[in-house]
Amino acid sequence: MPARKFIIINCIAIALVAASFLVKAENILTLEAALATALQNNPNLARIKAAAEALAAVPSQVGTLPDPVIGFNVMNLPVDHFDTRKEPMAQIGFGISQAIPFPGKLALREQAATYEAQAAAYNEDEWRLSLLSDVKTVWWQLFYLDRLLEITDNNRILLQQLVDIAGTKYEVGEGLQQDVLLAQLELSKLLDRKIKIDGMRANAAASLNALLDRPSNDAVQLPTKVPLQLPDIYDDQTLYRLAESNRPLLASERERINAARSKLDLAKKEILPDFNVNAAYGARDNTPDGTRRSDLLSFGISMNVPIFYAQKQAQGVSQSSSELMRERYALQDQWNGVRKQISQAGNDFRQAKKQVLLYETGIIPQAQQTVASMLAGYQVNKVDFLNLIRSQITVYDYEAQYWQAFAEANQALAQLVAATGKEDIYE
Repeated sequence: MPARKFIIINCIAIALVAASFLVKAENILTLEAALATALQNNPNLARIKAAAEALAAVPSQVGTLPDPVIGFNVMNLPVDHFDTRKEPMAQIGFGISQAIPFPGKLALREQAATYEAQAAAYNEDEWRLSLLSDVKTVWWQLFYLDRLLEITDNNRILLQQLVDIAGTKYEVGEGLQQDVLLAQLELSKLLDRKIKIDGMRANAAASLNALLDRPSNDAVQLPTKVPLQLPDIYDDQTLYRLAESNRPLLASERERINAARSKLDLAKKEILPDFNVNAAYGARDNTPDGTRRSDLLSFGISMNVPIFYAQKQAQGVSQSSSELMRERYALQDQWNGVRKQISQAGNDFRQAKKQVLLYETGIIPQAQQTVASMLAGYQVNKVDFLNLIRSQITVYDYEAQYWQAFAEANQALAQLVAATGKEDIYE
């Protein structure tokens, strides 16, 4: 093959390999990409946002005077001849009336609606935090299952090597057939685990796709490596203070208390009368002989009289007082729940972090050294094959527990961020 042709073929091969790597890189769903996609596409979050926007349009509506009413009428029209010139009081009129609530009522209605709109806006922020936490939780579950599949494949290779070693020893008369059968059994059990893990991963991928508003059967490929360093978090008291200042759930409940207080003030004002002001103009025809008749102008004002105060307005005040107390109790209940979430998530993270450190620096290296030592001993007939198999399975279990603890630590961090309402929770 000419050198030039050889170079061209190699360049094409390198380009194809590079292109395949680029395609794979584009399909990898990082945690940051998953979060951005969820914020952009999640329909439930869009629904909450639309509800908040709808409530934001309410205050100006309830704080504005009712529309004026205009009317046209014919008065004192004689029915025997319908001639308005022969009837002095016959007139064609038009008028306008305007309902005017007692001063302060409109402002209180607008104020209450404004607080409720602000509560809805905080509710949107709360849902956003919850969505991000859910995405992180499922993403880390998928990451754990990927690592579990990876170590399952690695252990399958190691067990296959043990099968080969046992088979070789049996063929030369230095081993037992039961060792070969035992190794094959453990290999089959490992394949059974892989089938179950594949099913769990498919379900987790469907959950993540649902949060991202993607078809449930879309393939989800995660990165194989992430930073393994787990941070140090603040103590519970510091996290409580952060939550008190930053958690949208608490801010939303405070706005509901403000709205309930405004509604109570409004209920107390309902005993004060509302007014209706009206004006009318009546046009009259001239007399049959041409004498001019004056047109008529009328003014009026009316108001409601709260004669059923005990049954209506007083009961309204009682209702609003109870609603205010309900919101205050709700805030206290929410605050207790937030502190519980913080403490539980913090405890889960600290425990998982300790486990990760223990597996990483102690248990797994020691277990791997044990397997290596027992393998060397088995090859010279100083170690029982069953113990060798058990030690290898133990390494598999410890590696699985390591990645599980690592994923649980990151899931606890996600819950902790959602519980405090703030990303910066690290020392």
